[in-house]
Amino acid sequence: MTDLEPVEGELVPAAPARAVHSPRDLELSDDTRQAIEDSIPKNTKRAYGRQWGTFEKWCGEQDRTPLPATAQTLAQYVRHLTVTPSKRTGRTPAPSSIEQAIAVIRVAHRAAGYRDQPETVAALRVLKGYKKARSESGTRKRKAPAINLDKLRLLIGDCDTATLAGLRDRTILILGFTMMARRSELAGLHIKDVNEDDEGDLTILVRSSKTDQEGDGVEVIVPRGVHNETDPVRVVRAYKEALAERGVTEGRLLCAINQWDQITHDTMSGDAINEMVQRRAARVLPDDNLVYTAHGFRAGGAGEAYKKKAPLSAIRNQGRWAEGSPQVLEYIRVVDARKENPMRGIGL
Repeated sequence: MTDLEPVEGELVPAAPARAVHSPRDLELSDDTRQAIEDSIPKNTKRAYGRQWGTFEKWCGEQDRTPLPATAQTLAQYVRHLTVTPSKRTGRTPAPSSIEQAIAVIRVAHRAAGYRDQPETVAALRVLKGYKKARSESGTRKRKAPAINLDKLRLLIGDCDTATLAGLRDRTILILGFTMMARRSELAGLHIKDVNEDDEGDLTILVRSSKTDQEGDGVEVIVPRGVHNETDPVRVVRAYKEALAERGVTEGRLLCAINQWDQITHDTMSGDAINEMVQRRAARVLPDDNLVYTAHGFRAGGAGEAYKKKAPLSAIRNQGRWAEGSPQVLEYIRVVDARKENPMRGIGL
């Protein structure tokens, strides 16, 4: 029977005694550990591993302890990041990258059993000052330039559809734009995930995404087009038929292809997709000093759909943005800024 204690004239259950756990209660089997490890997206693991490795290396150079790190070490590391340009880009990192570094360090401490370390107040103040200084200097958050419909046509025109690589790349460009896809989503597509449905459109299964970490999966509809070169149905059909001619009828949709148009691996990575877009964009898009990436399809697809008066909710669903995400609003705000500008048509 549960003990009862009087509280202001009422009887309520007494607080239970604190449980004493045995060593057995704290054990995890090897397969359970592996299941936990496998639940973390590969891209996340790579990014976290890279961030933690950079922090550990810096601590070694500075004769500081990375684990457990003090609040002073974390603040000093953040200061180091704000004044040290990247060897690759020649620029100091964006505030969002520094925020990720802080989060990674905190996650590593929690995983090691240090629940509330290191304290972040001083580090976040350093970061706040960095954000203010960047703003005052005119440095803005770098955004992926949008790949609109006109630019998409130029990119597609650069694809040699007499080759398997050209057919594959055209498929990437079309699906990236019409699905408003992340490159990881494109890389994760299987041949059987992309099918023509009874209405003559494409039904595409996205098995998991940034906003679907549980892997529930979501179906995306891509309507057929009116031009042979850009009709998603014709584009995908031509590529899948070319794969079938080479005996490839299952596995990943996008494969690695060498310079001799030979399949070298059954999976094309998200990084390889991005590099392909950058390479073709450098050749055919206007020389406007912009660096186009695969992410430009999300901005371009959303913007073009909004121009045609597609509802915001439909755009958000097509691109798999989380409910309430402000990112999609940034893409369509550019359209409104031009179309509904209060200075347009006033007779200047």
